[in-house]
Amino acid sequence: MVQASIYFGYGSNLWKQQMRLRCPDSKYLGVARLNGYRWIINDRGYANVVGVSEADMTTIDYSYGLLYCLSPSDEARLDGNEGVPVAYTKEYLEVDFWESREGKPVDHSEKSEKVKMLVYISRDRTKPDKPKHEYIYRMNQGIVDAVASGVPQSYVDDVLRNYIPDKSDNKVVALAQKQALRFQDEN
Repeated sequence: MVQASIYFGYGSNLWKQQMRLRCPDSKYLGVARLNGYRWIINDRGYANVVGVSEADMTTIDYSYGLLYCLSPSDEARLDGNEGVPVAYTKEYLEVDFWESREGKPVDHSEKSEKVKMLVYISRDRTKPDKPKHEYIYRMNQGIVDAVASGVPQSYVDDVLRNYIPDKSDNKVVALAQKQALRFQDEN
């Protein structure tokens, strides 16, 4: 029997509708925090998590994301959308996980569970840059879902909003929705 993967989505895959379109068998599980990794927009214009050395640590040396259970066919589709192995590689990293209960936001006062999760990461593209215009729309949709799921608003304000303005250009909505369904690299 082929086993499902538990996936840590930290970029536009915070948007649950995009995940339903890309990975129709996927199931939302909860919120996780990846410690020792800083969230950025890389030079391709998309999200990445960058390992932080002890000498480089700031007050925000972690990244939040949503966890999904992926069937093997969903994982294969996601590999295509994420550009594996060129744009990202697949790694299994330990995260702090808070399970969702009855559709309510996770409770961070509860003890988290340490679990290894599938993370799409680029070890080469670690320099911060600006997001693609259509990506801003998808990220803003994801931010709404992330906060509703229990990702702290302070994380959004202190990290994501450094890269993602809270308003999207309405001219890019059609492209953003197309990219949500099946990503095509514009680079």
